[in-house]
Amino acid sequence: MHDTVIRADGLSKRYRRGLQVDPGLRHALEKFVRSPLANFGRAKRETFWALKDVSIEVGEGEVLGLIGRNGAGKTTLLKILSRITQPTAGWAEIHGRVGSLLEVGTGFHPELTGRENTFLSGAILGMSKSEINHKFDEIVAFAELEKFIDTPVKHYSSGMYVRLAFAVAAHLEPEILLVDEVLAVGDINFQKKCLAKMGDVARAGRTVVLVTHQMNQIRRLCHRVVWIDDGGVRKSGATHEVVSAYESAMTAKENAGLDASSDAAQRSRFLGWEILEPRGENAHTLNTLGPFTVKFSVQLNQRVNRGDHGIAIYNIDNQLVWAWAVKGFSLDAGKHELLHRFPTFPVRPGPYSIYVSLYDDGRLIDAINLLPEMIVATEVFQYPFDDWKSILNLQCEFEIDGSPVIEAKSNGWVEFQGER
Repeated sequence: MHDTVIRADGLSKRYRRGLQVDPGLRHALEKFVRSPLANFGRAKRETFWALKDVSIEVGEGEVLGLIGRNGAGKTTLLKILSRITQPTAGWAEIHGRVGSLLEVGTGFHPELTGRENTFLSGAILGMSKSEINHKFDEIVAFAELEKFIDTPVKHYSSGMYVRLAFAVAAHLEPEILLVDEVLAVGDINFQKKCLAKMGDVARAGRTVVLVTHQMNQIRRLCHRVVWIDDGGVRKSGATHEVVSAYESAMTAKENAGLDASSDAAQRSRFLGWEILEPRGENAHTLNTLGPFTVKFSVQLNQRVNRGDHGIAIYNIDNQLVWAWAVKGFSLDAGKHELLHRFPTFPVRPGPYSIYVSLYDDGRLIDAINLLPEMIVATEVFQYPFDDWKSILNLQCEFEIDGSPVIEAKSNGWVEFQGER
């Protein structure tokens, strides 16, 4: 059990909505004299809780992911932990040197050069000049700002700014690193470098709290995830479980009120689908790498004499993962259940869309992307700190000269039994 380095209990933050710049004391007094009660009433109505009664613990060397919709309270939580914002209620304690990268512009002085801001940030983190000098060339090379390092950062583009800010935060080795959405900024090559560097930081045993909307990054990097929703903790636990629950909820919300087909008068229509076996809490979430059965319900208004039925499954990048078809069957009018039994579905966890079709003698009867999407919530058996987006999620056994190993763990690592 790692020592706890971040502990928060009952953290709450209240803001006032719609604040305006004060035009001056005379105008404020005049407004108050004219309608004092209205002003008090407005102030009460305009307050809201950005964070409400949040309690978390983060262990030393742990990588914790914070997920949730925009405005859920994730950034507010990080700002409180960074001591940028004071909580309205509750408390938090942090043991260790904290580095934070919350948004472009945080921590840098616009009039100072990139070089000067690097040394300033290091000094704020409590590092000596010699320590910063030791890392300086590596920081500049990572940020790709050799030609501009002595230029005031107020002249930097947002991409240049965030490259340097991330490089400083990641290379100056704070014991605790708080990162908010930085991995989504910049071009694709820089995003890959950030992801690889975050993997290095995690392997080095430093504590990281990461906010991002990129669920694949969360899956690769995080040991544990907290889902923040409407200012509170909705779910906390193992990465694949929480992320899959979040994706399932978001998919259900997007598809609320949508029917599988709007034309009830057609010859047939697919009514829906579900995972029949094994049956979990959610009929549209796959939690196993073992055998499972999917059921498609279809309503036929007329007999099908020479039926063709096809199925295709696509991942979140719209890549075709698997497709199959069966031909030459007949079905009477009425409701039918079409079952597909799979020995396994070893793909990367995430949302998958299911496209099904039905033909009769070559004529299309119905073809539709069924809702909701299927959420694969199995454990991850992939190398956790690379920038490859592999499709398959396969368990693998490995040995060296016959030495036995423990089965591959869900964090992507394999450990030997005994010594070697």
